[in-house]
Amino acid sequence: MPNYDGYTVSIHYDRRLFRHDIAGSIAHARMLAKTKIISDEDAQKMIQGLEKIRVEIEDGSFPWDASLEDLHMNIESRLHHHIGATAGMLHTGRSRNDQIALDMRLYVKEAGHQTAEGLRGVQRALVALAEKYQDVLMPGYTHLQRAQPVLFAHHMLAYFQMLQRDVSRFRDCHHRLDVLPLGSGALAGVPYPTDREFLAKELGFASVSANSMDAVSDRDFVAEFLAAAALCMMHFSRLAEELVLWSSREFGFIRLDDAFTTGSSIMPQKRNPDFAELARGRTGRVYGNLMAMLTVLKGLPLTYNRDLQEDKEGIFDTVDTLLPTLEVFQGMLGGLTLDVDRVTSLASESYMLATDLADYLVGKGVPFRQAHGIMRELCEHCESSSTALGDLTIEEYRRFSEHFAEDVFQITAQSSVAARDNPGGTAPRRVAEELKQAKELLLEAGNGF
Repeated sequence: MPNYDGYTVSIHYDRRLFRHDIAGSIAHARMLAKTKIISDEDAQKMIQGLEKIRVEIEDGSFPWDASLEDLHMNIESRLHHHIGATAGMLHTGRSRNDQIALDMRLYVKEAGHQTAEGLRGVQRALVALAEKYQDVLMPGYTHLQRAQPVLFAHHMLAYFQMLQRDVSRFRDCHHRLDVLPLGSGALAGVPYPTDREFLAKELGFASVSANSMDAVSDRDFVAEFLAAAALCMMHFSRLAEELVLWSSREFGFIRLDDAFTTGSSIMPQKRNPDFAELARGRTGRVYGNLMAMLTVLKGLPLTYNRDLQEDKEGIFDTVDTLLPTLEVFQGMLGGLTLDVDRVTSLASESYMLATDLADYLVGKGVPFRQAHGIMRELCEHCESSSTALGDLTIEEYRRFSEHFAEDVFQITAQSSVAARDNPGGTAPRRVAEELKQAKELLLEAGNGF
């Protein structure tokens, strides 16, 4: 008869929680001694045994046993090997249900801090780029068509703002997951005089859970982290897409460092932006992990169900995707070179000033909709005659509106950008303010939330 025991085994992936599991067990042993549920001597034996197990796992000598199914039972069995029957006291006042809920919360808290640190690193790289090319004009786009001139720094700081929202989301996630579930037992609490506040302090939690049934079955914090990660990867996918486009010969805006490109197996001239493309592609797997987690949770009755074993691989994969992406973008942005002449020349293309010319007519008393229509006719004329707006004479301008005068030639890409001098605009003064605020924010935040 076939053996199906392997279907329930999780040790091949939940073993990465060993540090969190051992930390929880050490705190639990100290709490049991503090409340006189076990002796100080027994607690010390447990702690020494657990520390020995941590070293064994770290140096690769730990004898993992798949027949014990999961991380918890492997560690408990090994503890019994080291300290004998005393190991059996460690599970007093807890269940694997609140134990794994604790491990997962500790893991997600740690991942959140690592993510915030990585995001701050990318923000610093964006600020450095913005500062390096602070006065450089580039074409801004809508519908992937050149629209209006903007400062390159303004474009980079747009991504800074996106990542700041990401930091905020992970911070909010941290606030809601910073709750200790240990002490909830299997589902109903425990019949021992445990000290949950002591456990919370030992393990660095802000509070203890208010309902034992919710505590052992809650994985909202996993889904919330995955949702924040999905949005974060979406932002990096957008940035990756622009890096891919900008590094192409069709755009020719930037050059990526050789460390972040690869060649072709048959075309020697190629410099493929593989790192950016992989970041763009891996966004999909993060989306998939979020959907998988939501699907696992959607039909579960209270309290613990074995379905919750499926909460781990998706978040491990997401963290293993997100954190390296943050590292890659720090290096990729740090090694990016902007073709200043290329982007400046395109930003100065006369068609980019069509909106400014409409605004010019408004300043002469023409209603905006009428001014818009005049400029549309003027642009169509230029296209049909293969003439640039900048090459028109004043007589040609006045054929479309008597309001055009010699001062129309004072409208340039520089004046266009300078005119956007309102909060959040691309005027040099406003961008300098935004850059200053970004640097102050990073200085105040350090590497954290």
